Amino acid sequence: MGHSVVAVWSHRSVLRTLVRRDLTLKYQQSILGYLWSLIEPLTMALIYWFIFGLLFNTRLVSGGSYPMFIISGIFAWAWFNSAINESTGALTSQSGLVTTINLPREIFPIGRVIGRFFEFLAGVPILLACAVIFDARASWRTFVALPLAVAMQFILLIGISLLLSALTVMLRDIERFVRLITRVLFYAAPIIYPLSKVFESTALPRWAKELYLANPLVGIFQLYHAAWFPLEWPPRRILITAMIGCAAVAAAGWRAFRKLEPSVLKEL
Repeated sequence: MGHSVVAVWSHRSVLRTLVRRDLTLKYQQSILGYLWSLIEPLTMALIYWFIFGLLFNTRLVSGGSYPMFIISGIFAWAWFNSAINESTGALTSQSGLVTTINLPREIFPIGRVIGRFFEFLAGVPILLACAVIFDARASWRTFVALPLAVAMQFILLIGISLLLSALTVMLRDIERFVRLITRVLFYAAPIIYPLSKVFESTALPRWAKELYLANPLVGIFQLYHAAWFPLEWPPRRILITAMIGCAAVAAAGWRAFRKLEPSVLKEL
């Protein structure tokens, strides 16, 4: 794995070119261009605010504004969701390059993760504007929570994208399966609801709560919320579990990719 990481780093200029090309191709025939990376999460945030904020009369979360709570989670989820779904076709859609050019094949799925990360960065000014509108005051936690959440999510996405890109070549049903799983994961993490609701629930058995807290996304999205809502800072146990989970998924995904690479090249 260490040798593979070094190989990817040594080809970082190629990786930059691939990311730039993917972003250009994605928006070249679009009138709004990069604005779509902002419109989609904002539309989702508006829908969930209408349902839970207006219909269910949810006003305050941890002493702050519920719309800001939703927005801080939705923008991060948009990066996760798009990166996961696009990584499934990272190898199959570029089979000519994968099989003919002598490059570390890991750069193709990693490039999808980085490309969607730049779309996430484009939404940061929107987050800051919403923080001003909804009076969410930044503190030292903001400058700790946001970079830590981004780093953990980036590591997690690399592992997942490497695994899915290789598996999709061997089994094309993976793409449909991933779309289903991402819908489940959206509600299996505290994105549009506070984590306290899970702790307070009497309908969930203890084992279900333990399984829920083992999800690395729980710690990641708690950090995104904690940047604007100090009371949402994740407990140490959840944070450590998320860190270990992200590292384990990244290592497993990278190892699986290397093992499957000969079969992938043969299939392509």
